[in-house]
Amino acid sequence: MKLLLTSGGVTNPSIRDALVGLLGKPIAESSALCIPTAMYGHPAVGPGGRAWQFISGTSENPMVELGWRSVGVLELTALPSIDAERWVPLVQETDVLLAAGGDVLYLCHWMRRSGLADLLPSLSETVWVGLSAGSMVMTPEVGEDFIQWRSPEGDDSTLGLVDFSICPHLASEGRPGNSMAEAMQWAASISHPAYAIDDQTAITVVDGTVEVVSEGSWELL
Repeated sequence: MKLLLTSGGVTNPSIRDALVGLLGKPIAESSALCIPTAMYGHPAVGPGGRAWQFISGTSENPMVELGWRSVGVLELTALPSIDAERWVPLVQETDVLLAAGGDVLYLCHWMRRSGLADLLPSLSETVWVGLSAGSMVMTPEVGEDFIQWRSPEGDDSTLGLVDFSICPHLASEGRPGNSMAEAMQWAASISHPAYAIDDQTAITVVDGTVEVVSEGSWELL
């Protein structure tokens, strides 16, 4: 799987160009499935209007509205109740998975329970585009500061498909988001390398090669 791990979505031409490079073809020729699941688990997001904004492509985080050939919805909480043959081929045939932000542990829980996490290693040509929690779920740990929801099993690990952690929404002091001081304090509790990235920055990972794409600010902590 190819990863495009963003803080705020596909927010500038550099990130968009990186996405097209990962796809290997224009966005207009590519199919997408959006995954809103993480939104339901976060107390500041939840179900309702903001989930609809993400799915309909009217949110402040450009992902669904980029001009895909086709867009569908993959709701992970529904998958355990239906046969795998009804959704696995759909995922296998899709060019890109667009994962919304929200609660990272809630997303991780349902990726595992639905079977999507087990399917990911076989999707060698699929692009995963993460937004905030949708990016952090691919890391080995997120730190206590980003935990809003805990699974019934008490597991606070994430998928660990990359060997670094991410602090999203880096912002200058006094602006909405996470300040550099807060990011550094968070990083002190993380046992892996960690990136603090703002909403104009993304990280690509292909075959273990990590590259930062940015028109904003970022720091390797």
